[in-house]
Amino acid sequence: MITTQTTLFSEIEKTIKSLNPETITEERKIVLQPLIDFIQQKNATGDAIRINFICTHNSRRSHLSQVWAQTMAHFFYIKNVFCYSGGTEATALFPVAAQTLKNTGFQVLTISEGKNPIYAIKYAGNEHPIIGFSKKLDDDFNPKSEFAAIMTCSQADGGCPFIAGAEKRIPITFEDPKAFDNTPLQLEKYKERSLQIATELFYVFSQIKA
Repeated sequence: MITTQTTLFSEIEKTIKSLNPETITEERKIVLQPLIDFIQQKNATGDAIRINFICTHNSRRSHLSQVWAQTMAHFFYIKNVFCYSGGTEATALFPVAAQTLKNTGFQVLTISEGKNPIYAIKYAGNEHPIIGFSKKLDDDFNPKSEFAAIMTCSQADGGCPFIAGAEKRIPITFEDPKAFDNTPLQLEKYKERSLQIATELFYVFSQIKA
């Protein structure tokens, strides 16, 4: 029986319970399996589970993945999960990505403004916030070894054949909602991508056995 947490903010919990992992294709499940295997192996030995989600600009998909992965680990009561994100270059967490999370029920507090704002993103009242800002994948904020590098965009996947310190390098790419920036579909497409990422990470963490 899967053990789940009930201390998430209510709107986030409602969203999670509305997700349908049956929409994930068998081909996509094959793509997700190496991440399941990595988490399962670490969980079985009681080791820290460090996951760094990497995209070119660390502005959209990598942050959505980082936040949802940390949230799903909490939801499924899988301990010692530490999620990070980084890019091949640092830019800024795109405001619409932050707004998309806020619209889903996350508490998003801007703790530093400027060209590269820093956000505190909370999914539960008693849990440490996720610190969201754009950074290079090897930034001192991120782990130096014993982590899985998840390549969330094809550009970063192709441009970074080697990630220093990574135990595993796993391509799990998503289409970029940036294609819809400054269009009437922008908010809808960011929500769509966020929910796809949430659904796939729900599936990943639901497969982990105690």
